[in-house]
Formats: sequence, C-alpha cells, structure tokens
Amino acid sequence: MEFIADYGLFLAKTITFVLAFAIVAVIVAALGARNKKAGKGHLEVKSLNERFESMRNTLADSLLPADEKKVAIKVRHKAEKLRRKEQKGHPQQRVFVLDFEGDMRASANSSLREEVTAVLAQANASDEVVVKLESGGGMVHSYGLASSQLDRIRKRGIPLTVCVDKVAASGGYMMACVADKILAAPFAFVGSIGVVAQLPNFHRLLKKHDVDYEVFTAGEYKRTLTLFGENTDKGREKFCEDLQETHDLFKDFVREHRPAVDIDRVATGEVWLGSRALELGLVDAVMTSDEYITSRLEDKRVFEISYVQKKSLPEKMGLAAEESIDSLLMRWVRRLSGPGQQS
Repeated sequence: MEFIADYGLFLAKTITFVLAFAIVAVIVAALGARNKKAGKGHLEVKSLNERFESMRNTLADSLLPADEKKVAIKVRHKAEKLRRKEQKGHPQQRVFVLDFEGDMRASANSSLREEVTAVLAQANASDEVVVKLESGGGMVHSYGLASSQLDRIRKRGIPLTVCVDKVAASGGYMMACVADKILAAPFAFVGSIGVVAQLPNFHRLLKKHDVDYEVFTAGEYKRTLTLFGENTDKGREKFCEDLQETHDLFKDFVREHRPAVDIDRVATGEVWLGSRALELGLVDAVMTSDEYITSRLEDKRVFEISYVQKKSLPEKMGLAAEESIDSLLMRWVRRLSGPGQQS
C-alpha cells in the first residue's frame, strides 16, 4: 500500500509539472499572438505537374548519352509547345491537393480554413479537391470543426476525395467520411468510431495526507468528475451519459455521410486495415495517395495548396511545448486503451 501511495504521489507531481509546463507554454504563445500582425500568413501554390515532369525528365536525361540527350531535349520542347497550343482555349480540369496532419486539438484547422476558402474562390463543379489526411483523432469539438470545413467543399458541389496513407481514426474518420470518395493504403488504420475519456483521481491520496480539495459549482452537472475531488456514482453516471450521447451523434454523422455502412457493426471503437475497411464499406478503394494523385497528373492540372504562417519565437516555443504534451498524452491514451481508442 505504501508503494501505491508513493507512486500516486509521484504521478500527481508529474501531472502537476506537465500542467505547469502547459500553462507556461500557453502564456508564451499568447504573448506572441498579441504582437501578431494581421495577414502574416500566405498561401503557397505549387504545380505538381511541373514537379513530376521535372523529375521524369531529369531521370530520362541521366540515362541517355550526351549526344542523344540534346536531341531528346529538343524533341521534348517541341512537343511541349504543341501541347500548349492544342490546350489553348480548352482549359484542363483542375485538382487541388490539401494536406491535413492532425493532432489532439486538430491544430491544423486554422490552415485548413484558409486553404478551403482560397480553393472555393476558384474551384467549380468540374474540378476536384483531394485531401491527404493523417490523424488518430482528438477533441470532439475540434474535429467537428475540421469536418465542417471539408463539408463546405461538398456543399458547393465540388468532388471531394480523402486519401489515407497511415491513419484516419476517431476524429480523423469523422473528417474522412465527409468525402465523396475515401481511399486508403492497404495497411492504413481506419475506423475507431467511438468515444473515450479517462482521468486519474487522487482524492484518497489527498485525504490520507489530510489535504482537503473543495469544488464549488452552480448547476447540478457543472462538474461531474474531477481529478482531486471525491467523485460520486451520480457524477459518473452523468459523465457516461454524455459520452454515450457524443457517440450517438458520431454514429449519426457517419450514417448520414455513408448510408451504406452498417453503423452498428463498425461503431465499436475498433480499427481496421485498409483492405478490411474496404469490405466494411468504410473506404471506397485501396490505394495510396501517391498512386491516386499521379493518375490525376495524366490529364489534369494538379496544384498543391498550403497556407503557411511564419511564427515568432514565442509561438514556436509554445508550439513545441504543445507537440510534446500531445505526444505524451497520445502515448498515455494508447498504452491504457489499446489500438484504436482515441479521445
């Protein structure tokens, strides 16, 4: 018992340190944001056609003898001029590629908002938006907002494709299911349609050391469970009710966007590899993002869109601290909950 008490005290100190570090990081980031100038970010647009063509030509030229290389370059230039002349007055369809790498708070939301807004200012129903999505999930409200950003594309009648190379679980799948088409790599993790919340409670440890912790609220369910106060069965019951309600809303969201899916079969919190996810209807094809985007380069103009924001030193420090805390929290959740369980 003494070991458990000592371990609990150590864990309490660790959590206190992490929370203190997080508070300092937030303050530093806030100070940096206070001096942040409007319009600091900028949009970057890169032609993937040009990048791919440059790579292909570089490799082709390196395989030819010097005399044949000169002839090949001349032939290529003539062919390029002819192609541009034929395309004049007949614009190609466009594909806009966005990249979303999610963390617990879906911090990429701020960039996604700007990218979607920029694309919608130019795209039409004959174009396509491709989102390369990687996320193991996170906070419900943050990923709900990210899903709404993608839904803006669908509402404008513009085809939306989501590519998953590694993982789209929990909140990540909440985003993915908005798309007209979901593509997943063979060994990508997909699913985790569930909700989880967990927290330690140190009430008995504090009580043993004669430490009182009091919580004052106005409203019966203003605070259901706490870290340091005494939790009640009624509070636990209400907390579980809230979790179940969130899960039901998650299921309804998936059912609305992918009506062919047997939601009761897949909404168990499990994850599946891409091939199995295809059988369950969670994705539409097994394919990597590279394979899909390369196929689009053959007859479409493909652009990579990214909103870049230059960060000040305080903001960089705050971001580094947030990423460290994210990593710690994700490892903790995975260790305690097993694969596919995300908060």
